[in-house]
Amino acid sequence: MLKKASPAVLLLFILTVFAGCSKYQRILKSNDFEQKFDMAKVYYDNGKYQKAFPLFEELITVFRGTSKAEDVYYYYAYCNYHLGDYMLAGYHFDNFVRTFPRSSRAEDAQFMNAKCYFLDSAEPSLDQASTTKAIDELQLFVNKYPESPKVDECNELMDRLRYKLETKSYDGAKLYYRLGEYKAAIFALRNTLTEFPDTKFREEISFMILRSSFLLANNSVDEKKVERFEQTLRECDEFKERFPRSKNVKEAENIKENSKKELEKIKTL
Repeated sequence: MLKKASPAVLLLFILTVFAGCSKYQRILKSNDFEQKFDMAKVYYDNGKYQKAFPLFEELITVFRGTSKAEDVYYYYAYCNYHLGDYMLAGYHFDNFVRTFPRSSRAEDAQFMNAKCYFLDSAEPSLDQASTTKAIDELQLFVNKYPESPKVDECNELMDRLRYKLETKSYDGAKLYYRLGEYKAAIFALRNTLTEFPDTKFREEISFMILRSSFLLANNSVDEKKVERFEQTLRECDEFKERFPRSKNVKEAENIKENSKKELEKIKTL
């Protein structure tokens, strides 16, 4: 069973907290900007980014054009990053590179700008503007700093982002298929294969194209059935050639046989 703290201990705790708050308020209100800078770094180094943030924010203007301007802005950008505001952090890292292009920290800031877009990238079902931007920024970093030790990480992050775009494209195409919009499904599925030729979904996409082709033909008006069933036959042969060991080969053969039968029926009319 936990013991209750004595009144004296509680009082000491309250006084300590109050003293800490009072000290921070004095720093905030102080006109001793050198002390503010030193304390901002202390807070930052101790992971107290919420306390460091307003101090660095004020010092950006105070130290503009001085030797400390670079330090202040660099810390400020990282405060935004550690506080989880990736879009704002990315903006400031990018602006740091533009403002201090010859800085030894420019390479890191360029990378962090790209990483912030990566961290802001949404789930595949949502808008992928940040995903596309992240890929562009990561590629820019690789092109600009090809010898950087961060290149491997950039390539890994780009692979993860491209997979996200691939998944979004695949899921969108599959939705048309599930809704019975077979013509739209075929177009969207082919587009996914064109954009992502190495997709791990290639076999499944190819089979969905085949099945969509058959169902589209089966539900078409008479004047379009011949052309579409013939296209289905071509899809069957192509699927079996590319994926001879697929679990769907037997169904592909059944689709081929059914397509032939439908063509025979049409020709006897």
